[in-house]
Amino acid sequence: MFYYILSVIKRKGIDMTYPVIHTCPICSHSLHVKKLECSHCHTKIENDFTLSKFATMSREQMHFVEVFLLSRGNIKEVEKELGISYPTVRARLNDIIALLGHEKDSEEDEPNRTEIIAMLENDEITANEAIMLLKNKGGERE
Repeated sequence: MFYYILSVIKRKGIDMTYPVIHTCPICSHSLHVKKLECSHCHTKIENDFTLSKFATMSREQMHFVEVFLLSRGNIKEVEKELGISYPTVRARLNDIIALLGHEKDSEEDEPNRTEIIAMLENDEITANEAIMLLKNKGGERE
């Protein structure tokens, strides 16, 4: 019976693969890969392999990265696609940058007054978002 079910699965092309997990479901420590196998010739390679930093991203984070890349980094397009605000896009982007081990200086990352006005003029942010960003700048001048 088991082999019959497997043959049906193969015949129908059902994908029986699972995404790689990076955290132990028991103790929450990092997992590492010990064995790789070719799906064509069944060659097996055993060693201690490390996972990519991207493998540690959640599905939500990977979806955000995909949308960000497909929109070629246009934050306004990311906002529309995901239905989130400019500050939320920036926050998620900062989280991913941190996850990849590249902490950014928060002052450097925040847009200055001129950049905020330019983003508003280019319809990258709404007037309300521009007001919020300018208030967060504390009235500092260029």
